[in-house]
Amino acid sequence: MESNQAQTELPNPTEARIQAAAESYRRPMLATYDMFVLGMMSRFMWRCPRGRMLAHYDRQVGAAHLDIGPGTGWFLDKSRFPVESPSITLLDLNEVVLATAAHRIRRYHPETRVGDAFKPFPLGTARFDSVGMNFLLHCLPGSMAQKSVVFDHVVPFLRPGARVFGSTVLGNGPHHTGRSGKLLAKLNRSEVFSNLDDRLEDLDEQLRARFTDVETARTGAVCLFSARFPGVR
Repeated sequence: MESNQAQTELPNPTEARIQAAAESYRRPMLATYDMFVLGMMSRFMWRCPRGRMLAHYDRQVGAAHLDIGPGTGWFLDKSRFPVESPSITLLDLNEVVLATAAHRIRRYHPETRVGDAFKPFPLGTARFDSVGMNFLLHCLPGSMAQKSVVFDHVVPFLRPGARVFGSTVLGNGPHHTGRSGKLLAKLNRSEVFSNLDDRLEDLDEQLRARFTDVETARTGAVCLFSARFPGVR
């Protein structure tokens, strides 16, 4: 059972908290991200190997794809797109992240946009078949209801039938081991994560309020989610 202390200390999505989370992804951190975060931490701490997340990515990704919080671009680089030349747009608040991911998948000639998950996206008339949010939500401050505004911000840019999907590390609960629970607390203290109260049930509820064909499944301490936009605005 989650503690009252965790609930009362839930951080709000202030400008300072949003910037703090984004700025943690600097070049030195990104240089080790694939091996340390996606490799070691995902497998041994969160107990959700990156190969499982990639398989989830491959099942959802479309020909015109928006990736929010692309990290180093590892999933985009490894993914099997349904077409040879997909149209890819990268969106992040951190320009270093955008440059890193865009360089990695330069063969696809991606577009980049600086954007904040808590504000309407600067995407003009773009429309997408899929939107990926891998390891994004656990970095966003606030309750799951507050974080889920990111789903509202993608809706204007979705084609009928578009897939919205991703993965996120869940907050306190029996799905954490002693080691992963300690790491979770440390990452929240440092403001890299803001997810102590994030529950799968709350994410599922937020997705069902906006989309259809919602699927949420837990592997270790990670929730893999997907949903379909029915096309009704």
